[in-house]
Amino acid sequence: MQLHYTKHHAAYVANLNKALEQYIAAEEAQNLQQMIALQPAIRFNGGGNVNHSIFWTNLAPISKGGGDFQDGNLKKAIIQEFGSVDQFKEQLSTKSVAIQGSGWGWLGLNPAKKRLELATCDNQDPLSTKGLIPLLGIDVWEHAYYLQYKNVRADYVKAIWSIINWKNIEERFAQAMSK
Repeated sequence: MQLHYTKHHAAYVANLNKALEQYIAAEEAQNLQQMIALQPAIRFNGGGNVNHSIFWTNLAPISKGGGDFQDGNLKKAIIQEFGSVDQFKEQLSTKSVAIQGSGWGWLGLNPAKKRLELATCDNQDPLSTKGLIPLLGIDVWEHAYYLQYKNVRADYVKAIWSIINWKNIEERFAQAMSK
């Protein structure tokens, strides 16, 4: 994870800053073509930064509560929506493992319906592009797991549940529900 954080996430931030600087210059020059041309880089690198910023807070070592899912409003909502915590984990795991290529598996809140939903996003598209508030993201880009799990994405996704920071996700859920 250190390589993931120090190299991959840092590259998204650096590339986003560069694209934003160029965008501001193009905007000041009223160069609409250049502004449009920079939007894919902003979306990709901005999404990479947003997604990873959430991802890091969604994780915790076992010694600091990782994997420990306490009773609370989030757990009640998961059971109501998915039948059980195990069924939720199975559904999100299945969706995440099935992503073709690179992307993210997500648990999000639909703010209009005040209901939990599962979604996947390609590449670095943020969950907000689907109208959902992100609560829990699983990064299934190969850089997230290849050094430890080789090409066995399913083993990585199975193992990640032991370090999920449920306290963080519960806080995200409470904040999203209050909006």
